[in-house]
Amino acid sequence: MSTTTELRQGIHEHLGQFSLHVLLVFATGLTIGSERTVVPVLGEDVLGVESFLVIGSFVVSFGVVKSILNLYAGKWGEEYGRKPVLIAGWVTALPLPIILIFAPSWGWITVGNVLLGINQALTWSMAINAKIDLAGPDQRGLAVGIDEAFGYTGVAVGAWVTGVIAGQWSLRPESFYFLGVVVVLAFLISIFLIKETVQYAQAEGDDDHHDANLPFNEVLKRATYGDKTLFAAAQAGHIENFVDTLFWIAVPLYLTGQGLGIAAVGVVVGVHSAMYFLQIATGGLADRIGRRPPVVAGMFLAGAGVLGMVVVDGYLPWAVLAGVSGLGMALLYPNLMTVPSDAAHPTWRSAGMGVYRMWRDSGYAVGAVLIGLSMEFVNAAAAFYLTAGLMFASGAVVYVWMEETHPEFGTHEPPAPAPSD
Repeated sequence: MSTTTELRQGIHEHLGQFSLHVLLVFATGLTIGSERTVVPVLGEDVLGVESFLVIGSFVVSFGVVKSILNLYAGKWGEEYGRKPVLIAGWVTALPLPIILIFAPSWGWITVGNVLLGINQALTWSMAINAKIDLAGPDQRGLAVGIDEAFGYTGVAVGAWVTGVIAGQWSLRPESFYFLGVVVVLAFLISIFLIKETVQYAQAEGDDDHHDANLPFNEVLKRATYGDKTLFAAAQAGHIENFVDTLFWIAVPLYLTGQGLGIAAVGVVVGVHSAMYFLQIATGGLADRIGRRPPVVAGMFLAGAGVLGMVVVDGYLPWAVLAGVSGLGMALLYPNLMTVPSDAAHPTWRSAGMGVYRMWRDSGYAVGAVLIGLSMEFVNAAAAFYLTAGLMFASGAVVYVWMEETHPEFGTHEPPAPAPSD
């Protein structure tokens, strides 16, 4: 790491820029949260969609696009810098409120979610990488925890605000005026106030290290299957996004089917996402005790919360168990992401995290299909049983295969480099 004043790392040293990136990731969360409560019900009640699998299609389009763009966002962030990719992400979100307000059919909602997937991949990828750039290795877990905490608090606030607006007025257009303001302000902040941070990552790494400057194809293999610990992280990230997808598709429809009003549904969904704010604590905790313990605990706790929601009945029990599953997600979410951050050399860290985020967010698409099929051909409760069972199985893989990656007391060693020709 550079010792020059200009390239010194630390959250306190870069509090202004770090805070702006926190504000932007909060806006990213607000953007996706604005769809969480309203859009599934909009499809069923306004656009006349009767198939749960078709309703899930908008999450499939989101997940496919976001996972692919995550992969390339990390690569582009290394090549062009964080700021241009960030701005491009907010440009793609500008048409989204208009599409949601005027969409005449569900196909338009699906198209809008392609733009949402691009927005989320580019803006959230650059937000997390910029924070890691500025924070440095000693505060990496805390930086990721802050990023995810404020991002998912934005999701919770967006879900709650749009639920309240929909309950007070109507599902649209009023719910999406709020989204329009958020997108425009975030776009302007990205252009005029954000500074480039890629130089901090470049200064942190030693270009002569044997693991430096890996080709992109090698990074893709390493972060997918070439390293047992990174494979365990990638599969866990993939499966844990089934929980997020469940709260996006199945939970609103299941709860309204049980007679809960739309404003109350917004609260239950919001409680789940609000627990993600605890990632500030869980990310910092992992800086002190390691990444593996909170990841393992979180996988099983989130699964138990999901399972419990179909065992109990009533507004308060549903809200409590939504919070339990959210607590599990708060434990595992930032620390799974820190695993590839620890294991990657700074020269390809953004690309390595992009690979992890690709596998993680493809879970939206796969989860939407499986959850939609469960709801279509069995019932809504089956989606909860499916998600809980997969979380327990994935947690077992993490327990058996994931080694500790914390730089100070980790047990993980990267695979030996391939011999040169």
